[in-house]
Amino acid sequence: MEKTYNPNIIEPIVQTYWDIHKTFTVHKKIKKKKYYCLAMLPYPSGKIHMGHVRNYTICDVIARYQRMLGKNVLHPIGWDAFGLPAEEAAINHNIDPKTWTYQNIQYMKKQFKKLGFSYDWDREINTCDPNYYKWEQWLFNKLLTKKLVYKKKSFVNWCPNDKTVLANEQVINGRCWRCQKKIIIKLIPQWFLKITAYAEKLLKDLKLLKKWPEKVIKMQKNWIGKLKGFEINFKILHTNQNIKIYTNRLDLLMGTTYISISPLHKLSKQELTKKELQKFIQNMYTINNYSNHKEHTYIGKKITKYAIHPITNKKIPIWITNYTHITYNTKIRISTPGHNIHDWYFAKKYNIKIKYIILEENNSERKINKKKPTENKGILCNSYPFNNLHSNIVENKIFEILKENNTIKKKNKYKLQDWSISRQRYWGTPIPVTILKNHTIYPIPNHQLPVTPPTIKTINDLKNIQSIYQNWKKIKINNYDINRETDTFDTFIESSWYHIRYTDPHYKLGIINPKIANYWLPIDQYIGGIEHATMHLIYFRFIHKILYDLKLINSPEPAKNLLCQGMVLSEAFYYINLEGKKTWIEQKNLQKINNKIKSIKTIDTHNKKIISAGIMKMSKSKKNGISPNKMIKKYGSDTIRLFMMYAAPIQSDIIWNESGVKGMYRFLTKLWNLIYQHTHNIINTKQKIYNTENIQNNLHETIVKVSHDIEKRKSFNTAIASIIKFTNSICNIDFINKYDKSFVQNIFNNIIKMLYPFTPHISFILWKQLNNNTNIDYETWPICHPNVNNKKNINFIIQINGKKKKIITVPYNLNKIKILNLLKQEKTISIILQKNKIKKIIYIKNKLINLVI
Repeated sequence: MEKTYNPNIIEPIVQTYWDIHKTFTVHKKIKKKKYYCLAMLPYPSGKIHMGHVRNYTICDVIARYQRMLGKNVLHPIGWDAFGLPAEEAAINHNIDPKTWTYQNIQYMKKQFKKLGFSYDWDREINTCDPNYYKWEQWLFNKLLTKKLVYKKKSFVNWCPNDKTVLANEQVINGRCWRCQKKIIIKLIPQWFLKITAYAEKLLKDLKLLKKWPEKVIKMQKNWIGKLKGFEINFKILHTNQNIKIYTNRLDLLMGTTYISISPLHKLSKQELTKKELQKFIQNMYTINNYSNHKEHTYIGKKITKYAIHPITNKKIPIWITNYTHITYNTKIRISTPGHNIHDWYFAKKYNIKIKYIILEENNSERKINKKKPTENKGILCNSYPFNNLHSNIVENKIFEILKENNTIKKKNKYKLQDWSISRQRYWGTPIPVTILKNHTIYPIPNHQLPVTPPTIKTINDLKNIQSIYQNWKKIKINNYDINRETDTFDTFIESSWYHIRYTDPHYKLGIINPKIANYWLPIDQYIGGIEHATMHLIYFRFIHKILYDLKLINSPEPAKNLLCQGMVLSEAFYYINLEGKKTWIEQKNLQKINNKIKSIKTIDTHNKKIISAGIMKMSKSKKNGISPNKMIKKYGSDTIRLFMMYAAPIQSDIIWNESGVKGMYRFLTKLWNLIYQHTHNIINTKQKIYNTENIQNNLHETIVKVSHDIEKRKSFNTAIASIIKFTNSICNIDFINKYDKSFVQNIFNNIIKMLYPFTPHISFILWKQLNNNTNIDYETWPICHPNVNNKKNINFIIQINGKKKKIITVPYNLNKIKILNLLKQEKTISIILQKNKIKKIIYIKNKLINLVI
């Protein structure tokens, strides 16, 4: 053991040992309890950032901890390797996407190994590998036969910058989720996965996800958006035609002054010219951002036909509008401008009658409010024969009237729309179908899979991909000339079933090896950002349910537990250039004088003012990212891992602070020095005499708390704080003279075991030094002393309104009622309680009681 802690020497040695001995290779062991720990599939961009470090360290800490509990742990890794960024990068770097992607994978793999992640590299998955996406194509063909896949001409979200279709989930406020450019609406043939067929299952089974964050559950509920309502038949005046209109507010039927239809409704197509139709379609997103209600954003045209009101039999005008359609895929709706904000602005612009039928309550007074629409339910007026009745009663009465006439039925609608899976890009999984001249579609036979993209010989081939496709798509089957589909899959498909393929990635007889998959599934702990709540996590659940219905797996949901980590933040700086635009500056180019930013070292700005943009997510564009490689070289992987787990609760964002990193490095150095002194019999000159029993109790209290924090709370920062606190408490004890060496050995062994999931390299070396070259990778988690919970007395905190008032000594495990009785005997507390009524009591066992008065 070297005297000085040097992570740059020890960490590569440990990593090489793990590689040679395949320490973390895992096998199915029926008799052993399994644990499947998985972080979301990374995209191989070529460089890892601090967000990667945090996300994958969390997963590694959990995996190592669960192994120490004696479980058979599956902890795999792979690469979400297809997609638009690789294609764009390939063009920019004059290299083909495949070469670019595989180079990035190799580089990132080395970076992950440097961080000591305990992956089973034998299970590595690469989604651009034909051996992987072959089975995705097989699944597509299977769904085609089950009519869960279809192709049709559809108005789609088109990103003019990326030149591809976006799913609804990939459009944020009318802009592309990736490049932020404003999307346009385009009519093109598209493939769809019928996710709407699973809307009810996806919603209903959320109740199975008891250990998913409540925020994610709520976001998914809102995105699926179940709406209970009614479908009503309206007759078209002077025709035998009917139109079916959906509403969830039957009580507003009497307030209908017009019918609004989408530009996509069949009546619109009969009335509008092609040019008019296109104008309406392009303006649909303008209004459906819902961020700015202004009359000029509403566009409408009255058609020549009228509907007949099913109760009053009066004729109702029909208007084509640019605000009917998006949210619930509704192409037609009743419009009640007195009680809907969009109908209100539209009616104002086009001078359509506004009828107020709900009285607004204000200070127990009911009256009509003509200044704005009343959107809540209430007492009806102007609605004979339903005046003076509440909305709920009116709804029931109208339903019974229309039911007698067979003009109504109950129906649920969903905000969720079918998943557009076609992408007009080269670097993706080819859709495995052929198309005859008469447009008949035939799947490529399974024995001919995988269908691979055309070969790119030069970068110019990629720039002129359509000409390459002209030859590639033409094939002959049974002497018939047939064209192959040139669209590729949305890459979210690849990342929706990878978790299942990990269970047996080399299986050649099918998409899944059911016996092995059902041993490992469902995932015990899944980890990733909450930004994936309404994209990846919905698709992930959907594809899993399809495979469940195909009886290939036994679990209806993919993951028991979901942990969503916060982001890593850093301060960003810029100056305004001569063109008046922001020029972002890397922190390494900033010069600080007296802790104030004064100048830029490498850029001559000639008195340009340096401006702080504040703390924000690390990103390449803002140049505020911190290189993990640089930090690892300076402090070592263990230090970076420890800081990432210690800096904040996992669900919270971390503000990058190098002084915090230095603090973790000092702690690991201190531990190294302590064990060096112990193994070399160096006497500590700062002698303090401690009670052996107290040290033992403190150790086992720490084990209990750290175990609980990791296992139950996933509170890694408090677990680390407890380890540091205990280690610091023994720093100045003269173990050599005062205590038996085996006692000291046990203390250090337990500290190292608790640190091992967080700092595996230093733990590996120190363990070997203390325990005759045995391997900590196969050690078990420290066991709590049976008497640790039998303490006689503890210090207990008394708070009033969150402020500490007193610390009293009480018996261990004393219950809340007895604590309250003791407080009556405390003079200062009893005086306060005599004058104030207790509104709320917050009681934390063996720690504190907070009285809210």
